Amino acid sequence: MLFDTHTHLDAAEFDNDREEVIQRALDAGVTRMVNIGFNRETIPTTMELVEKYDFIYGAVGWHPVDAITMKDGDLEWIASLCEHEKVVAIGEIGLDYHWDTSPKEVQHTVLRRQIGLAREIKMPIIIHNRDAHEDIVKILREEKAHEIGGIMHSFSGSWETAQMCLDMGFHLSFGGPITFKNAKQPKEVLAKVPMDRLLIETDSPYLTPHPYRGKRNETGHVALVAEAAAALKGVSVEEIGEITTRNALELFGI
Repeated sequence: MLFDTHTHLDAAEFDNDREEVIQRALDAGVTRMVNIGFNRETIPTTMELVEKYDFIYGAVGWHPVDAITMKDGDLEWIASLCEHEKVVAIGEIGLDYHWDTSPKEVQHTVLRRQIGLAREIKMPIIIHNRDAHEDIVKILREEKAHEIGGIMHSFSGSWETAQMCLDMGFHLSFGGPITFKNAKQPKEVLAKVPMDRLLIETDSPYLTPHPYRGKRNETGHVALVAEAAAALKGVSVEEIGEITTRNALELFGI
């Protein structure tokens, strides 16, 4: 029993074999997954998947890389979609200082507006954070994100940053990088995260775990993430699957 809390099954990389990819995930023991709609193109395709498959849920939000494209009516659009019974979070939202596509001040504004919406409608958020640890924590604190909580997606920060996020009620989610030999910090952090705040994901088609690194990722590969997490926690894969699935169900209100 596995729950992939972050996947992009609507990505073009799956256009030729999406059905087969989904079936392989089911065969690998994935019982539920959350597809992420993060801009004007992927929000509608996420909703299509949500409507088509009972076991696929959705998150909708505006990615920081695309922040500069957000228009006045888009926040209302997101709010309206959050009324759908299978939309379980606002995301992925956050800050990305790696790709220079949206000015930092625009990213900050878009993030704050979406946290405000999430607080208003009492919806958890999924946070994308790339090279922006200090500012992410600052904005989450200032915008009172502790009132709703959510997920620090593909967590890559230090244990100090992890503690600050945990103190605000967030769950930490880990993916393919915990299977990499040189990924010392994520492994050390995962080993310390309380079991009731731990989640697993793929971020497919990205961040492919070992031994498939360099190839397209699939949501079924969350089983490899579960194996790595189990080894780091010193428990069985079955226990990791059961605990992380229960954590996701409770967080998303499923």
